Order: sequence, then C-alpha cells, then structure tokens
Amino acid sequence: MKIAFYGSSLLSSYWNGAATYYRGLLRDLAGRGYDITFYEPDAFERQQHKDMEAPEWAKSVVYPATPEALRGVLDEAKKADVVVKASGVGVFDTELLEGIVAHSRPGAMRIFWDVDAAATLDEMRGEESHVVRRMLPDLDMVFTYGGGPPVIDAYEGFGARRCVPIYNALDPTTHHPVEADERFASDLAFLGNRLPDREARVEEFFLRAASALPERQFLIGGNGWETKGMPANVRHLGHVYTHQHNAFNCTPLAVLNVARDSMAHIGFSPATRVFEAAGAAACLITDAWEGIEQFLTPNEEVLVARDGQDVADHVRALTPERARDIGQAALRRILTEHTYAHRGEQVDAILRAETAQQRSAA
Repeated sequence: MKIAFYGSSLLSSYWNGAATYYRGLLRDLAGRGYDITFYEPDAFERQQHKDMEAPEWAKSVVYPATPEALRGVLDEAKKADVVVKASGVGVFDTELLEGIVAHSRPGAMRIFWDVDAAATLDEMRGEESHVVRRMLPDLDMVFTYGGGPPVIDAYEGFGARRCVPIYNALDPTTHHPVEADERFASDLAFLGNRLPDREARVEEFFLRAASALPERQFLIGGNGWETKGMPANVRHLGHVYTHQHNAFNCTPLAVLNVARDSMAHIGFSPATRVFEAAGAAACLITDAWEGIEQFLTPNEEVLVARDGQDVADHVRALTPERARDIGQAALRRILTEHTYAHRGEQVDAILRAETAQQRSAA
C-alpha cells in the first residue's frame, strides 16, 4: 500500500514536537511493507535545524512554502492508496486538508491525523466553518495521538466516521539508555518548547519547585525560554537535538514531564517525552493527568505530582538508588507494551481491515 503523508516535518524536530512520533510510526509501517512518501514544507527554519537526513524507509519531499509548490505536491496524492493530512503543519493547513480530498483518487483512504486533538477540538467548537468540521464527511477516519474516550466522543460527535487514538510510544532504536553526559547534570531536567498553553504549568511544576529547592540544580531545554526570568539555580540549554535526548534523559537524577493545559485537562495524552524518558530508563516525574495508569504505574514506574510542591518533595526525597529502580521499571513496562512496533501493528490492522471492508462494499 502506498501512503502519501502531509505533515510538519520528518527531518527536523525544531519547533516540531511530533517528529519522533512520525519517525517511529512510519519506520515501523515501512517495515510492514508500506511505501511511504512524506511531504513537508520548507518553513519555520526547520530545514536549517535538521537532525535527520532522508531515511531509507520513506521518501522525503521538502517543498517550498508557496502556492505553486503546494499544488504540485497535492497532485501527487492521486498515486497513493492512503492519503494522510496531519495537523499542525503550520502553513497551508486548510489547503492541505481540502487538497487531499480533492486530489486523492476514488477509493483511496483519506485520513486526518491530529497530533494536537485538544486544541483542534477547541477550535472546532468555536468555529462552525472550521476546515476539519467541514471536511469530516469526506474523510474515512481520524487518528489522534492521544485523548482517549473524551476525544473519540468529541470527534464522532462532530461527525467523524471513526476516531482512533494512536498513542505516542518508544522507538528503542533511537531512545535507549546511554552513558551520562556532564552537560546535562542536574537534579531535575525538563525538555519542552515555550508555548502559551504550557508556560503557566512549567512555572508551577518546574520553576516553583526550583525556587523551593535553591540548593539543588535544575535544567531546562527547549526553544523560547531564553527571555524567561528564572531562579538562579535553573540553567537554560536552548534547543536540544534528538540525538542528545538520551543523554539528556539519562544524566539527571530525574526528568520532568509537564502536559500542556488542554492535554492535561482531557487526559489520556502522554507526550512523546514520557516514552523517550522511560526508554532511556530515566526516573520520570509527571504532572497528574487522567489515564496515566494505562501507561505507567504511579510510585513504581513513575512519580506523579499534583503541583510544584509535590515535585519539590519528590526531588528532595529521591535517592540515586530509588531513581534507578523507577527508571528500570518504566523501561521494562514501555518495552513490553508501548513501542512503535505495538502502534504500527495497530495502524496496520486498522488500514487492512478498512481496505478489505471498502473492497467488500464495492
């Protein structure tokens, strides 16, 4: 089966948190026999901050962010059996979703893959003419990378024929334990870009904890934090490339996950960072969100915090031995249940069943 995938970027994780999600899933699907072409615009300096060359398992097409180039790559959709438009491309999002419907061949499967379902659904509730609301009747399916029953119910309530969460996971070939690197030495490290619907939670769970523990060392990585006022015991790294993630996760005593506002509210939405940290056998502290037990067991495989004071208490009480035990337990759980091989198997089964059903109906 040929897949035409229109997304933000496969080659760059710069201002593109979905990069490792795309890589893990598509690499596995390619191994199952899918012929994949990934179309990404040259936008937001992503190509100037690439952390991956075009892979052997997918054809990479980088197109100029112009209307003319857009028309050219959309015309390619007619060659595919499965046509996917991911959310959050950043340019031409409306035209791309309309375009995959207009340009795909009759009988092709059309999928909207939402990597920020909570935000998309909020927009849809406030705008009847939202492009996703308008195009749902023409789409065969919606995939999301989180959200559980609330997101499924919301999408199907808007008229989606079917909505299936395909959760983040671990690619153990890229995220795994490595030797510690002194560049990332700290008691607690957080990695995430500065975004409007995350900043207040970072202030609460990370910066408040740092203020409560002035004798401990804190580390923050990600874009946008260089202008943020922080306690003196917080060190800012800037962008952390994918090839540095393992050392970033393995070196600190613990690493912190902070969900964005909307995802924490809906629950069932573990960030990519959760699986990357667990894959590196890091001791993970996460803010509380519904459904975490589906992925990691609190107090055994992950530490859960309700607020910044809880984070500070966890860090204060944590010993290297306890941190190591939690990290190893998390790694075992993730390898057993939550790798991209598990997710690829799920997507493959759905696509093949849908194809068989379409053929039967025809």
